[in-house]
Amino acid sequence: MESMTPISCPTTPRWNQDRPFLTGRFHQETRASSKFADSKRFTLDSSSSSGVEQAIGCYDTPVQELIVIDDLLSALVGIEGRYISIKRFHGKEDSIAFQVDPSMDLALQELAKRIFPLCEYYLLIDQFVESSSQFKNGLVNHAFAAALRALLLDYQAMVAQLEHQFRLGRLSIQGLWFYCQPMMGSMRALAAVVQQASTKHFVGSGVLNLLQSQAKAMAGDNSVRSLLEKMTECASNAYLSILERWVYEGIIDDPYGEFFIAENRSLKKESLSQDSTAKYWSQRYSLKDTIPGFLANIAATILTTGKYLNVMRECGHNVQVPISERSKLTIFGSNHHYLECIKAAHEFASIELVNLIKDKYDLIGRLRSIKHYLLLDQGDFLVHFMDIAREELNKKVHEISVEKLQSLLDLALRTTAAAADPRHEELTCCVDRASLLTTLGMHKDPDSNSIEDPMSITGLETFSLSYKVQWPLSIVISKKALSKYQLIFRFLFHCKHVERQLCGAWQIHQGIRSMNSKGTAIPRSSLLCRSMLKFISSLLHYLTFEVLEPNWHVMHDRLQSTRSVDEVIQHHDFFLDKCLRGCLLLLPDVLKKMEKLKSVCLQYAAATQWLISSSIDINSQSHPQKTMIRDTTVTESIFNFEREFNSELQSLGPVLSKGSQAEPYLTHLSQWILGVSKE
Repeated sequence: MESMTPISCPTTPRWNQDRPFLTGRFHQETRASSKFADSKRFTLDSSSSSGVEQAIGCYDTPVQELIVIDDLLSALVGIEGRYISIKRFHGKEDSIAFQVDPSMDLALQELAKRIFPLCEYYLLIDQFVESSSQFKNGLVNHAFAAALRALLLDYQAMVAQLEHQFRLGRLSIQGLWFYCQPMMGSMRALAAVVQQASTKHFVGSGVLNLLQSQAKAMAGDNSVRSLLEKMTECASNAYLSILERWVYEGIIDDPYGEFFIAENRSLKKESLSQDSTAKYWSQRYSLKDTIPGFLANIAATILTTGKYLNVMRECGHNVQVPISERSKLTIFGSNHHYLECIKAAHEFASIELVNLIKDKYDLIGRLRSIKHYLLLDQGDFLVHFMDIAREELNKKVHEISVEKLQSLLDLALRTTAAAADPRHEELTCCVDRASLLTTLGMHKDPDSNSIEDPMSITGLETFSLSYKVQWPLSIVISKKALSKYQLIFRFLFHCKHVERQLCGAWQIHQGIRSMNSKGTAIPRSSLLCRSMLKFISSLLHYLTFEVLEPNWHVMHDRLQSTRSVDEVIQHHDFFLDKCLRGCLLLLPDVLKKMEKLKSVCLQYAAATQWLISSSIDINSQSHPQKTMIRDTTVTESIFNFEREFNSELQSLGPVLSKGSQAEPYLTHLSQWILGVSKE
């Protein structure tokens, strides 16, 4: 991913274009005025008196040699001579060629043509130095160009020494070729690099990777390989300076966007409490596609090191890797010492951040608090809340006042054991607009007959709790993580509601135990109520003691030994995902069956008062014909509830048995459910 921040570069001074001979730009320019002269250069006759030169073939061979050496010395630094010209070819790839006067002695032509490649390499490298020194090409190209410029200075000094020897009459064309040969391989390799870098517009990592690949390709030529490695080291210095600030301070100082870590400044840390996808931690800083080859294996470590330091800085803790543990990063030598430095910086940043969120921000305590409230670990406040908020929760979703629910929740928290918890004030109420199945995307089954009517949903199906989490704990307990807690809470909360309704129905049955119920449907209703209570109680027991508690203890133990925030996030997400699956929320077939069973239980509990009162009326002596009709209706209703409940329970058994093959934790629930259906 590329950085979202646009890169602005200073403009090149105007005098670079206006005065090309100050910068070497004249090598890149083709003068229109010289085209005709170039084509006629070798055909003009000349004499010293007239000032017009003649073809070189008019001179003797010794004189030709002197003239050719003089022109070659100019050509070696990219300047045309009297009888050697520069020809430029424009196309997909611009190229340069040197030409000689065809009247020149053939032996001299042959020797001159051997030296021409070196002249062409010099021009290519010089042009690259000029073009890549512009601001827009980035620090790596600037550093590479500076190293090439230093090399060209040595090259020009050598040409000056050869010219001095020529002026003293000690240089022949064979001697010139002898001195040029050692540089040919190095200049050829550098010219290939700069030509490829220019053609493909490489910057940053691309240049470093190109230099490294060329150095490896020259493994058989030690001098060329050493030169390319030296160039790589020089070019990488600027890049490693950016890397040092990132792994030692957590700051990206990358003015030209060359670093392989992109920063998306549009993502703020506050988004962690609002964005359900939790993009901040994974996308605020991310790896680009182009990574230097020597950092590819440790790129992820580098990314997390800077992220950890950045988090601490945003917390107001200006933590940096201690000076004693810092070291100048270099690529070559010291047996890859830079890798050891990066690993040391990563270990320091990891431990510091984990200690910060564990000790100062009490991560474990905050997770335990969320467990108390959202996973109903301590449910005394919830019982009180459900009592005092019953009327509001029974309303349709669009009629519910969230503010009233919040005040009732605050009252329940202040008047129960939760008041002793200083974090209870972080709890807030929220009401969704859809049922749990719809939220999980499980109402899209074309075979399902249950089409959800938004107007029929009450607060009991949509009520949930939320929890305020501040930075930096929001890295771990993000909006995405909280939404998973809320899904579990909604399922548990509704199960608790079903259990309370069935308990109310059971109490009604217990209230008439002293009456003579022989010949009525009361005993059968009592058995059905007990079966339903056992179903919902065992389901809650399974959710609490076989899913939530064991997984919580596993996560808690793992968090004690974590050494990085990414491990903390991984363990926490693993805990939530395992709880979601264990609580059946990721198993559509099983969850739909459970919701149907709960619906039957609620319908039965709601009808219990009518069923009982109708049955009691049977024993009175008034209106015997009317009571007999109602008794038959009551009996049929109880039979219908019993038949529907047992049918759903029986059909749930095979679904659980099938699911237990892929999800072994369903085995206990499956055994229990089959046991209930046989009662």
